[in-house]
Amino acid sequence: MRKLVYFVATSIDGFIADPAGDFSRFPVHQETLASLFTRYPETCPGHLREALSVTSKPRRFDTVLLGRRSHAPAVEAGLTDGAYPHLRQIVVTHQDLPESPRVEIMGGDIAARVAELKDEPGLDIWLCGGGELAAQLVDLIDEIQLKINPILLGSGIPLFGDGTQPRNLQAIGVEQLPGGINLATYRTGLEQSR
Repeated sequence: MRKLVYFVATSIDGFIADPAGDFSRFPVHQETLASLFTRYPETCPGHLREALSVTSKPRRFDTVLLGRRSHAPAVEAGLTDGAYPHLRQIVVTHQDLPESPRVEIMGGDIAARVAELKDEPGLDIWLCGGGELAAQLVDLIDEIQLKINPILLGSGIPLFGDGTQPRNLQAIGVEQLPGGINLATYRTGLEQSR
């Protein structure tokens, strides 16, 4: 069974974007990007791969799962094939989106559909965001990897939306990346019971 991994950037105070959904306040350093894209080259958006010399094949993920608001910047930028055309892209929404042969729409019973997705063969599934979707899928998330940025946003879109119940996580490790970013990895405990 493949894992669902919530791999997302966050502020120290636990926000993945400001209240309007803008994440441009997160510092972007070339060295940080190089480190992250060496680890997971598939997480580099398709339109930036050539400019950033990212040519490696996927190492961990072959599917990316996004909420509508996480997919919106690609739509607004006119990326008709989505931000990650080199991956299977699934956008969770109950609203209409511009048609694209490279973007699948998922609605209905999201948890049941994602559980089925995890049973399919392939590499792991990258839960790219957002916080509301992560809250809906919290019981299916196997691993959380947080790119903790050295910034306080004060308010905004939280890592997990409303309704998330308290739970213990298993801390796996923290690695300092260039640019002052800490990559913290946690397991949810699902793996231990399998």
